[in-house]
Amino acid sequence: MNLNQSFQNHCKKNNLEINSNQLNLINELNNFYNLNFNKSFLKKIFSKDSSKPGFYLHGDVGVGKTMVLNFFFDQVGERKLRKHFNEFMLNFHDFFHERKEKNEENIINQFVKDLKSKASLIYFDEFQVTNIVDAMILGKLFDQIFKEDIKIIVTSNTKISELYKDGLQRDQFKPFIKIMEDQSIEHELKIEDDYRKSNDNQKQRYFYPLNEETNFKINKFFRTITKEKKQSSMTLNVKGRDFKIENFYEGIARFDFNDLCDQHLGAEDYLAIIKNCKFIVIDQIPQFTDTNSNQQQRFITLLDVIYDKSIPIAVTANQNLDQFTSSRLLEKPFKRTISRLYELTSKDNNL
Repeated sequence: MNLNQSFQNHCKKNNLEINSNQLNLINELNNFYNLNFNKSFLKKIFSKDSSKPGFYLHGDVGVGKTMVLNFFFDQVGERKLRKHFNEFMLNFHDFFHERKEKNEENIINQFVKDLKSKASLIYFDEFQVTNIVDAMILGKLFDQIFKEDIKIIVTSNTKISELYKDGLQRDQFKPFIKIMEDQSIEHELKIEDDYRKSNDNQKQRYFYPLNEETNFKINKFFRTITKEKKQSSMTLNVKGRDFKIENFYEGIARFDFNDLCDQHLGAEDYLAIIKNCKFIVIDQIPQFTDTNSNQQQRFITLLDVIYDKSIPIAVTANQNLDQFTSSRLLEKPFKRTISRLYELTSKDNNL
């Protein structure tokens, strides 16, 4: 497998700048593939590198991590799955609870064997750990994944040693860190500029500040995109919880920020909402501080789900994107959210 030239051709075809750091990453991914999927015995014997089943790619927002791993994933001919990490963990918890109710044993092993029946390579995009429940289970889960010889590739904004940093009962998370460090090639991708903020990708559907003029503009925009579409309401039921979408126009939905982020909603709720929407408007995104960090965490999760499903959005806020503040604990993941807001509201991400 020779990815270098294919990647350069891919960049030229899609008018992407060819970056030397990304080319170095492509070479490492090529080596990772050959060591793990090339069955040639001699290549493994004479390789200077040990074969590790994981490839963990981290770096700041907007450096092209997802773009490069998407390219690599598309080139691989093995049985494979691509999962946003939030969605993957929701699938696991659903699987676990179903079998727990039946008093079944070795549920983690069952889950991983089911995974192996579907794929020999799993791509986890936007790997992050934000709650104690996931932190406590990940060590056993990924230990079994590697024991079953499932290969993984991962993108994250955080290096392995800093995952779940300052999290509750982090000592219980350390076995997972050791497993990942022992079993993964860890690579940091560095590029000076956030490609999503380039002059060719200027925001077009980000309306600010919050005043009468902005309100007029967003209302005019919304009337335009919903013209000749029938208004209705929709009630979604997620594990016994009802969520009502009031402003729904044949796949176009409009929400106030508080509707989505000031209630006890999580990734599974947002996934259910997104499944029914092809365009979303979010009004009155606030500034974030330590006092509304819970709402900020939900907003980060919401934007991750929207981005993963490639849903274009329009938003209103009281300040420019560059002027958002953050709670102290969420400063790093929120950089990714701001970068994604640039992209999701850009002229190149159209309805």
